[in-house]
Amino acid sequence: MDFLKIQPIHLDVLREIGNIGAGHAATALSTMLNKAVDMKVPSVNVISFEEISEMVGGAENVVASVFLRIVGDAPGCMFFMLPVEQAEQLLEDLLVGQTVNLSSGDESDIALSALQEVGNILSGSYLTSFSDFTGLNLQPSVPATSIDMAGAILSFGLFEISAVSDYAIVIDTAFTDIERQDEVKGHFFLLPDPLSFSKIFHALGVPLDE
Repeated sequence: MDFLKIQPIHLDVLREIGNIGAGHAATALSTMLNKAVDMKVPSVNVISFEEISEMVGGAENVVASVFLRIVGDAPGCMFFMLPVEQAEQLLEDLLVGQTVNLSSGDESDIALSALQEVGNILSGSYLTSFSDFTGLNLQPSVPATSIDMAGAILSFGLFEISAVSDYAIVIDTAFTDIERQDEVKGHFFLLPDPLSFSKIFHALGVPLDE
């Protein structure tokens, strides 16, 4: 894929998909938390693979992450990453009455399971939105959750994938607990396989070669 072929119209379509996915995710999270949650997509962009670590504070910055593989008509992989402090805030909203410490190395199974469920909801919501817009069959694998340096997470997640694109679609995601007005910010990265990038945009009606 030629990075220079990405035009504002492509980003507009991706932003619309992101906003609809965020709406679905907000509904699911509100039900899960039993409180009103608003989700917004401040920005959507296409970045080089090397920029992913930079967006989460650098390769050595410790982050919370949910990784999964996408199978179907446009294979690829997905990461949901957010700073550890933001993940702790989100999980404490979810696990009422519990103090969550993800950076100590002895995080609880309950906290990791909750983080995985949040990642599952987000990825499912965004993938459903992509599928609805493109008509492509996109199915997620079982998600894997980890707390580690961003560079290590990316390396491990992509280790068994022989062909991955040099570019990623990044959807910035902001959650707001309407009652408390707490905001949690994270990044959702979609890395289509090389041939999938063109297939996705062609299915969206905005081919990259135009």
